[in-house]
Amino acid sequence: MTLAQLLEKTEYEVLRGSTETEITQIVNDSRRLKPGCVFICIKGAAFDGHKFAAEAVQKGAAAIIVQEKVDVPEGAAVILVPDSRIAMARMACAFYGYPASKLKMIGVTGTKGKTTTTYMVKSILEAAGHKVGLIGTIETLIGSTKIPSANTTPESLLLQEYLARMVKAGCDAVVMEVSSQALMLHRVEGITFDIGVFTNISADHIGPAEHASFEDYMDCKSRLFQMCRTGIFNADDIHLGRILEGHTCEVETFGLNTSADLYADSIELVCRPGYLGTKFWVRSDEDFEVVTDIPGKFSVYNALCAIAVCRHFGVPKETLQAALLDVKVKGRVEMVKVSDDFILMIDYAHNAMALESILTTLREYHPSRIVSVFGCGGNRDRHRRYEMGEVSGRQADFTILTSDNPRYENPEAILDDIETGIRKTGGTYIRITDRKEAIAYAIHNGKSGDVIVLAGKGHEDYQEICGKKYPMDERVLIAEILAEDAKKEN
Repeated sequence: MTLAQLLEKTEYEVLRGSTETEITQIVNDSRRLKPGCVFICIKGAAFDGHKFAAEAVQKGAAAIIVQEKVDVPEGAAVILVPDSRIAMARMACAFYGYPASKLKMIGVTGTKGKTTTTYMVKSILEAAGHKVGLIGTIETLIGSTKIPSANTTPESLLLQEYLARMVKAGCDAVVMEVSSQALMLHRVEGITFDIGVFTNISADHIGPAEHASFEDYMDCKSRLFQMCRTGIFNADDIHLGRILEGHTCEVETFGLNTSADLYADSIELVCRPGYLGTKFWVRSDEDFEVVTDIPGKFSVYNALCAIAVCRHFGVPKETLQAALLDVKVKGRVEMVKVSDDFILMIDYAHNAMALESILTTLREYHPSRIVSVFGCGGNRDRHRRYEMGEVSGRQADFTILTSDNPRYENPEAILDDIETGIRKTGGTYIRITDRKEAIAYAIHNGKSGDVIVLAGKGHEDYQEICGKKYPMDERVLIAEILAEDAKKEN
């Protein structure tokens, strides 16, 4: 493919060389430079690819894409663009043959609910006979291939490669999480989504390495609705008006208010030994009942959202009902059966807002006790630890403080910080640093009617200590504990 073909939808100026140069690969990491590639100089907060432009030419790059002029040796075409991230995304689309145009593209954005909603949509559409690719926080799914995720939304080069692989695998639709970071950094540039979804928004991801303010965060989220044909919005979110600003799509709504295009009523929280779920009626042009094995009012919103999306594919209500009853999401309010007397679940809640949400939701089921088992990641904002300690102290009846991903910090020092927060509340707690021992303690001391939440790790299957990731899956730990208990009994 020639450089001119790669740049066909990109604004550019030729500083040197010819655009008829043949290109074998697009690279934005100097460690992956190969002869014949085009090297794109990305300017980030912590690095600047322009500093490696000369090295790229020396290693045989056929072309360099820059957003500011650089001094490099002869031998490569040099192309100036207004924004190298936008150029990279559009060039990636061209390099892989514009795969998104061959798929029904569904993009889901919001603070909470993205992951669960995408799995619900995938489950429903596949039950209706579609072959669906999925891209998100937990993993990318291409047919039977599972690829663990480093980012909620991959960088544009990898994203376009995944989409091309989905086309080759015979997928006809893709449902993907679109993060605010991805929109800010133009990772989905060049894609027109058939359906864009807004789940909700609240203050999150605000800080030096992410968004400067909540206003900036909302602005980034709203960009999706200038990139899609139909937008499906949570009508109950108080910030909906701000998200709708500048939209260019058709608008549909879902919610619990009767003014929404699709709404739920007669909501019931279902509770029986070892099980929590929800039941509700969907109201629109066709009314029907839905039962889902995911507890809480937020699961009603996620299910409504998925139904609103799948109506565009003509999915019959019987298929919707069956798929939503069966859907499971790893690490998202994931119940693991250990006893008929109490409930044990795994959830990814790893900050104060998420932990408060799950604990408040569970309180609505009136359990005998809520037992919260969690830790905090090392080398992260210490205030998160105080906040999570306070939340658990207030909302849980008993807290077990344990280790999460200590990274390069002393796990005991992290627990000291969490303890500072929990002491403010007078909440009852215990410290058990080893996570397996903490989980075993929770199981062995579980009482009738308890709900035990293992928070923070969710879908993760590792524990990061001093720069190394050691295998640690809470499902495996639970199975080991139960097996060890059974062995002792025998």
